[in-house]
Amino acid sequence: MDSGNIKKPTMTSIKTRPLERNIALTKLGLGAGTKIVAHSLVNIFRGEVARSSADREFYEKQAQVLADELGRLKGSVMKAGQMLSLYGQYFLPEEAVEVLSALQDDTAPVAWRVVAPVLEKNLGRQRLAELDVDEEPLAAASLGQAHRAVRRSDGLELVVKIQYPGVADAIDSDIKTLSRLLMVTRLSPKGLDLAPVFAEVREMLYREVDYQAEARFTEEFARRLADDPRYCVPRVLSEYSSGQVLTTTYESGVSARDAEIRALPQARRNRLGLNFLDLFLTEFFDWGLVQSDPHFGNYRIRLGDKASEDRIILLDFGATRRFERRFVDAYKGIVRGALLGDRAQILRGADAIGLMRGTFPEPVLKAFTEMCQLIVEPFNAIDDPRTPPQLRNARGEYRWGASDLPMRAANVAARNALSVHFRVPPREIVFLHRRLAGVFIMLATLDVELDARERLLERLGLEDLLGG
Repeated sequence: MDSGNIKKPTMTSIKTRPLERNIALTKLGLGAGTKIVAHSLVNIFRGEVARSSADREFYEKQAQVLADELGRLKGSVMKAGQMLSLYGQYFLPEEAVEVLSALQDDTAPVAWRVVAPVLEKNLGRQRLAELDVDEEPLAAASLGQAHRAVRRSDGLELVVKIQYPGVADAIDSDIKTLSRLLMVTRLSPKGLDLAPVFAEVREMLYREVDYQAEARFTEEFARRLADDPRYCVPRVLSEYSSGQVLTTTYESGVSARDAEIRALPQARRNRLGLNFLDLFLTEFFDWGLVQSDPHFGNYRIRLGDKASEDRIILLDFGATRRFERRFVDAYKGIVRGALLGDRAQILRGADAIGLMRGTFPEPVLKAFTEMCQLIVEPFNAIDDPRTPPQLRNARGEYRWGASDLPMRAANVAARNALSVHFRVPPREIVFLHRRLAGVFIMLATLDVELDARERLLERLGLEDLLGG
């Protein structure tokens, strides 16, 4: 959940009843359908270049209308829109994905009088009286918002996360309505069965409205990282938590985008970047337990008097996912194969998790292996000629901030129509790559210059390659 930057006008009410939410979405769908018919008719008389331009503009407008309405409705339907931006990269128009992605950050808070009854109902008046809660939200998201608070007895600073009223009850109805809406707006391709996508989104939503599960994940991460001074996880206060309220200690820190962080010496930023990368490698390869939402608001940095005292604050564990060992081992095979240039090993791992099939056309298999080898570029040996020389500094370290690797990998996929053959990849891949992309963006934001090859090889059991 993002924090500290609430600028949008406060919402004074939320449409929580299934009927009024359905009416709002249905009206949106009918309006979009009419516009699409008109757009299609006009396009008959356009030239090919103009038609392409018109399509782009049209889909941008359609997706923006959809995103605006989802934002007003809040709750599970907005969160579902966010999830569609993840899955949608495989089947939605690029313009639609861009606009839906904006839902991740662009969220208006809800007035105190709307969420206060939820807090009182869940904690009770007597327990609530022990806290002094700031009525202005610290952070707002699609399913709930967070408020600063102080425990009156000892001045302990807290954050109280309150779920919006009616969110959990509206999930099933919202998913059905949104799936119909996607068809009406014709943003999804014909013949594509989106049922598995929406089934996964539904499961994810029920997971994220379960604040008791989130509390357990928060406590598990705190326990696992308790002896690692590089990280800090807030402490859960169970006496002020329930199914719809989660209260933790307030942990101060600033965003990685903050000017104070950007102004740090290169060596100190490199250290922070390595710690972010280490955390992901540990979560996935060692624990099989990944906080899969890479939103910048979920990570804060608390600077110490010296670099060794800097700490990364980890927040919001509602999107935590467990990965079975067989999946982790198969994925290891893909990464090992990519680093070794072993096509057979890449394809064995991809087949084991349902990402690729040996029956796919040869050009597709070739493009997939090419993309895998491209993605591990930051972990290539220093003298590997496949890494563009401008992305290495004088010491041979990879320049994450200067890299256009995500764009090059996306171009390989688009050029070879990989998405045609795995229209919707395994759900584990979607959420793992979501976090992986977040790691890359974090290191690029910190403008890190880092040779992290050793860290990855150790996780893969390839220590014998450390000399090359």
